[in-house]
Amino acid sequence: MRRLWLTFAQTVTVCVAILFVVKTLKPEWLAHLPSTPGSVAEVATVLEAAPGTEASRPGSFAEAAKKAVPAVVHIFTSQEVKGSRHPFMNDPIFRHFFGDRFGEESQRRSGLGSGVVVSPEGYILTNFHVIDGADEIEVAHNDGRKYKARVVGSDPESDLAVLRIPADHKLPVIAFGNSDSLRVGDIVLAVGNPFGVGQTVTSGIVSALGRSHLGINTFENFIQTDAAINPGNSGGALVDANGSLIGINTAIYSQSGGSMGIGFAIPVSLARSVMEQIVKTGGVTRGWVGIEVQELTPELAESFKLGSTEGALIAGVMRGSPAEKAGIKPGDVLVQVGGKKVKDAQVMLELIAALQPGSSSRFSLKREGRDVSLDITIGKRPRPPKE
Repeated sequence: MRRLWLTFAQTVTVCVAILFVVKTLKPEWLAHLPSTPGSVAEVATVLEAAPGTEASRPGSFAEAAKKAVPAVVHIFTSQEVKGSRHPFMNDPIFRHFFGDRFGEESQRRSGLGSGVVVSPEGYILTNFHVIDGADEIEVAHNDGRKYKARVVGSDPESDLAVLRIPADHKLPVIAFGNSDSLRVGDIVLAVGNPFGVGQTVTSGIVSALGRSHLGINTFENFIQTDAAINPGNSGGALVDANGSLIGINTAIYSQSGGSMGIGFAIPVSLARSVMEQIVKTGGVTRGWVGIEVQELTPELAESFKLGSTEGALIAGVMRGSPAEKAGIKPGDVLVQVGGKKVKDAQVMLELIAALQPGSSSRFSLKREGRDVSLDITIGKRPRPPKE
């Protein structure tokens, strides 16, 4: 029996040695052998994508980027800036010989930003500050196509503008998402042309919603994100994990000029509403009553004998305005507009702006401890003067 086991052991050892040598030196001799289920060869085949197909990659947002990137364009602007008169132009002898050709020096100032193609007709959403003052605007697609663009209209108070390029080719268009359903923590991608280096995609999350009182725009309701946004990203797309547009990248909080993890985007719900008005009428119409307000501090609320700081203190009333005609006075505290509660001055501004000029709305106020209700005919908000 002992001899039998010794023979068996020697035979197995020799077979293993032969298999090792063959597998090392001549692996093709074993190619015809069937592999057992769950073998290394089978697992490798499953993990390795077949040529021409795309394997699913957990944690990748390549498909979302693939949908959004073609619709995000680079915007290049230029503006002629006139300089001061040549110092010798005050000399009549110099002017006699050289004329006025040295009278004013001018140069061209260039800028860059991003935009999003939102319509097959060639409409592009971007920021107002990207195209402000430009006399030439060029739009470049990621595939190299370039177009001269014209401004359809703009809205400085929301920092939005609409451009249009010729729709002579099938333009890639981004799909609108639902910014109202966003939650803090949702994955987002920022697509744009930072620093002019070319198309760039960065990722992050929604870090806050409804950001206002930042002093960036008149009307503020920003999406805050930590997706890297840098100069040149302005006007670009903020998209969700499906590649749908949920915001227009607008501003960053920075002490160095670069991204510090706090960026702001205009929700697509507001951007779409502004765009539709611009395309239809060439501008944005908002309600106005002609009042100046200030925030209610705890000290002011106590002095006016109010139970809370909710509301907006009327600091001034413009002469001849709808508010003056209706009887609103400085010192009144506005608490409701059209039945909707006024939480602060920013909310009051948005509520009045949403009213249709020519319509009538009831304003509820506190005046010297009494409740006062006034019906006001809404006027049209004037366009802010250029700085």
